[in-house]
Amino acid sequence: MMTRRSAAWFWLLLAVPAVMQLAALRHPDTDLDQLTKESGEWAVRLLVVALAITPLLRWFPRLGWLRRQRRAIGLAAFATGIVHLGLYVAAMGALTVMLAEITAPGIWTGWAALALLLPLAVTSNDVAVRRLGQSWKRLQRLAYPAALMALVHGALVHDGTGHAVALGGVLLILELARFIPRPTSGKDPL
Repeated sequence: MMTRRSAAWFWLLLAVPAVMQLAALRHPDTDLDQLTKESGEWAVRLLVVALAITPLLRWFPRLGWLRRQRRAIGLAAFATGIVHLGLYVAAMGALTVMLAEITAPGIWTGWAALALLLPLAVTSNDVAVRRLGQSWKRLQRLAYPAALMALVHGALVHDGTGHAVALGGVLLILELARFIPRPTSGKDPL
């Protein structure tokens, strides 16, 4: 079980990518486009990790402590996505420039991913879980189309096809592994 101290350290660890991106803004020669790309990649990585936990637990039940961290990882993905959005806004410099490209597939997929993650982030608390009951689980499944949109966004905008294929491939393999009968030896493969 995670203590308050270890939970705080875990949250700090999850915040490192976003903090690093924001800290880089202090340097006058910072490449905003590169920072924007990196923050988006981190947001997608965190989202894929959050989604990979359930299929991983099927095969490696001793990793049960990860189940308790899934919400924190998902929230970190959303927060890093917000940092990504802020860096994008800073890089674009003007609302008119942003609006001019909003219909481009690489751009609207990013907006769609963030829009799908917003209700998940807002309801990722114990009160919402209790109030929504079984609906909460259905709502949280929006993370899958959000991940797909984020991967497409990264592939189209940031020349991240290899990154998107690698992350999407890992997630797809893990999800498909859910349908493979688990060994019945009773031993955890770890």
